[in-house]
Amino acid sequence: MSKERGSISQFIEKNYLHFNAASLVDAAKGYEAHLDNGGKMLISMAGAMSTAELGISLAEMIRQDKVAIISCTGANLEEDVMNLVAHSHYKRVPHYRDLSPEDEKELLDNHYNRVTDTCIPEEEAFRKLQAHLERVWKEAEAKGERYFPHEFLYQVVKDHALADHYEIDPKNSWILAAAEKNLPIVVPGWEDSTCGNIFTSYVIKNELKASTVKSGIEYMVYLTEWYRKNSGGHGVGFFQIGGGIAGDFPICVVPMMYQDLEWEEVPFWSYFCQISDSTTSYGSYSGAVPNEKITWGKLEVNTPKYIVESDATIVAPLIFSWVLGH
Repeated sequence: MSKERGSISQFIEKNYLHFNAASLVDAAKGYEAHLDNGGKMLISMAGAMSTAELGISLAEMIRQDKVAIISCTGANLEEDVMNLVAHSHYKRVPHYRDLSPEDEKELLDNHYNRVTDTCIPEEEAFRKLQAHLERVWKEAEAKGERYFPHEFLYQVVKDHALADHYEIDPKNSWILAAAEKNLPIVVPGWEDSTCGNIFTSYVIKNELKASTVKSGIEYMVYLTEWYRKNSGGHGVGFFQIGGGIAGDFPICVVPMMYQDLEWEEVPFWSYFCQISDSTTSYGSYSGAVPNEKITWGKLEVNTPKYIVESDATIVAPLIFSWVLGH
């Protein structure tokens, strides 16, 4: 018996019949089938999906256990919280394609950092979060404790230190939803994020030790342990938004286990979907078609594989809406 579908899903099924639209439907149905068969799903997020407010749909996916683990850039980790506490101060620039270098400099001088058509307010967003992170970093170091970047952020949101500053409905923050469930997250390359840069500045000033925040190698060990515990049965699927380190880091855990550790019977990823607007060409990881991953020991010949060559800010919420039955 097929499940009853809401108006968004009905619209998708009726109208999305060819090309990237049909690929979207196939990927969404594959995601749903993977979960229905008892599989788990990793979601990887590159780009600026948090600033694009993916939390509106992703938070509900987390609450309904449609995602088991997340891999994201440091920017996506922090920018969901920045949007949560400084939303009213964000500046939209719909004519961003027409900006001159002088216009861009004016935005900088006014403490706005632009991400496509949206400017993040430095003082209200970065600096508001900085004070609370500095506190938990220094508290941990004083106790001789070490945590991952996402664990420090969980500490900040769980102690409600920022609650008085919320400017959006908290149910639309994926970090709050993830913290509530203590969802596993891996954040490869966290050092290049704004908060990573801030932490580095404290290390250079001898106010903190670099070892207080756990490293990328430790994240790979953490992911290895998680994958071994969760890849039984129908296995773990891989839903990739964009390319880059957020996707390449976690997908490599499988070949690392059976090639480098020489562990036998390591399950391959059991579903794969990538949403990308990268041109398929010339050594680009973001533009690599799924079959290339077979040669790297990441996917099997029979792994369900999908690629939707389109804008992830449009595609991801629609696929999530399908999975949620909206």
